[in-house]
Amino acid sequence: MEGTGGKHGQDGSLELSLRPLDLSDIDDFMVWATDDKVSRFCTWDTHTSKEAGIDFIENTVIPHPWFRAICLDNKAIGAISVSANNGSDRCRGELGYVLAFKYWGKGIATKAVKMVASTIFKEWPHLERLEALVDVENGGSQRVLEKAGFQREGVLRKFRIRKGRTRDTVIYSLLSIDPQS
Repeated sequence: MEGTGGKHGQDGSLELSLRPLDLSDIDDFMVWATDDKVSRFCTWDTHTSKEAGIDFIENTVIPHPWFRAICLDNKAIGAISVSANNGSDRCRGELGYVLAFKYWGKGIATKAVKMVASTIFKEWPHLERLEALVDVENGGSQRVLEKAGFQREGVLRKFRIRKGRTRDTVIYSLLSIDPQS
């Protein structure tokens, strides 16, 4: 998964890479992390300073067990992560992703999600289910997951407080036994 670079594959399609996000990516990170359009449906608030971005990368991203930059030509244009559960829930992981606004609607998030789905069950053999929780109003992210082969399971009403409001959340899943596209 890591190490593929370049903008276009041999067939002219987008070629992406996923790699660890680190402090050298701070300027690229700030492009999407300071954009209210991007953070609207995220669990985190829009970053307002480079120092806050550095703190987030140092204390959240780097220690995270599976957090990657979504890259075009090795430039970080977004991020994708899988968070593990513990105990009797360790068979499940939660997928999260974010992409700079400039790259929305180009199939990049869908391709990144497919890249993760095609490898995470091998990297974490205990994982049987990959879940994604999406705000009911975030139609773009719902389409990403559906195109990547995730199944919509339902709406969890008043499930999360996001940006000070209790929000309905759509739950999606992909199982290790599901066909990978």
